[in-house]
Amino acid sequence: MKLGQLIKPLTIAQIHGDLNIEITGIHTNSKHIKHGELFVCIPGIPGFQEDRHPYINDAIQAGAAALIVEQDVYTNVPTIKVPDARYALALLAAQFYGYPSIELPLIGVTGTNGKTTTSHMIEAIFAHAGYRTGLMGNIGTKIGSEQFETDINTQSPHRLQSNLRRMKDSAVDYCVMEVTSQGLHMGRVLGCNFRTAVFTNLTQDHLDYHQTMEQYLAAKGTLFSGLGNSFTPEPSKRKFAILNADDGASAYLSGITAAQVVTYGIKNTADIRAEDIRLTAKGTSFTLHSFAGSTTIELQMIGTFNVYNALAAISTALVEQIPLEVIRQGIAGLAFVAGRMEVINEQQDFLVLADYAHTPDGLEKALSTLHELAKRKVITVFGCGGDRDRTKRPLMGKLAAAYSDFVIVTSDNPRNEEPRQILTDIEQGILDYGASDSSYMMIEDRRHAIIHAVEMAEAGDIIILAGKGHETYQILKDRTIHFDDREVAREAIRMRNR
Repeated sequence: MKLGQLIKPLTIAQIHGDLNIEITGIHTNSKHIKHGELFVCIPGIPGFQEDRHPYINDAIQAGAAALIVEQDVYTNVPTIKVPDARYALALLAAQFYGYPSIELPLIGVTGTNGKTTTSHMIEAIFAHAGYRTGLMGNIGTKIGSEQFETDINTQSPHRLQSNLRRMKDSAVDYCVMEVTSQGLHMGRVLGCNFRTAVFTNLTQDHLDYHQTMEQYLAAKGTLFSGLGNSFTPEPSKRKFAILNADDGASAYLSGITAAQVVTYGIKNTADIRAEDIRLTAKGTSFTLHSFAGSTTIELQMIGTFNVYNALAAISTALVEQIPLEVIRQGIAGLAFVAGRMEVINEQQDFLVLADYAHTPDGLEKALSTLHELAKRKVITVFGCGGDRDRTKRPLMGKLAAAYSDFVIVTSDNPRNEEPRQILTDIEQGILDYGASDSSYMMIEDRRHAIIHAVEMAEAGDIIILAGKGHETYQILKDRTIHFDDREVAREAIRMRNR
């Protein structure tokens, strides 16, 4: 696409250079630039994202054909100065890839916990209903039958729009996308024409980024306010907001959206409700009551929190008029979501689970479920990430002590912090709970912590490896190494079984 055609949607822009050049792609990282591509210099966010302006020369040397900047720069390539490079990136990415979300229905899922599981439940139902599906989120990207890993949850606009175009070109009927608060705040989904926005819950997380819970909620809210302010006679263009009636934040979200609101819940009055919930160590069942009728839902996943995830997914399917029986079959067929209460089975006589729970609420939901189901001890192995919200560390330590028979505090992506200091912060919560010295220990090396948990487990015990779930890496101060809780647990169990 010619540069002049690409930047046509930009109303405010100072242009220097020839616009009659061909642009072959868009990037914000100079290391990814190839010949003929546009380099967008997005501003930095201290502690989270580097300013791209210092890398202009690197981008030009790599072959950048033109620049989008917010600062005055002088180079030998065409340069377009704009007041907001993030907004420009989103707009130009949509322009470059032909606005795929206009034709491809998008379902966005946001909330502190449950985004990944809810997204996979939605995808499973829609796939069972015969739709060709796309999925973007924490675990990776799926386009029809093709799957590949991604290095970020809510992708940057140029990658996101590229994947949406690929989905549309692959005849995908629906795209289900996890939408994070940071992604919303950074403008990554600006210009995406969401048909449905789904809210799971709001609990403490990301306060290192958003500073307050009010700002955190406001970021989430932009997904719902962004659904637009107009009605349409065309059913295929109607908008929906799927809200958790049992979460107080839903009142705010309902007030800022013009979309048709559909609620789900267990405790409060809702359009879609679960009753007679039955929890076992092998799965969960409940009676579903909805505006489309009632039925029994059976899940292969455990925990009341997965009932909420299921209700959110079912609500999303119901507004698309998928029959209840199809919904029931589709959600029953989903065995597990990677790293979400994932069972590690090596024929041992105790249960080992890997779960992504990395917030106080997520950890409490996971542990309270296991505490209720456990016949013997619950052994919890967990840590907290470095360079992230420190206030949640003692909270999680206290919760782990409250719901576990034994706690092993260990490392979880320490980044630039000293691992021992993170463990000490967590320990304070354990001490505040009043736990005895014999009920917990601190093992800085996560591999050794998992091995120790496996070695100490007895028949009927439950081990939960919390915090990393599906992740296959450990972020240290000077490098990132391969690390997978599930692999380590399997190795430890096999060694024990010899």
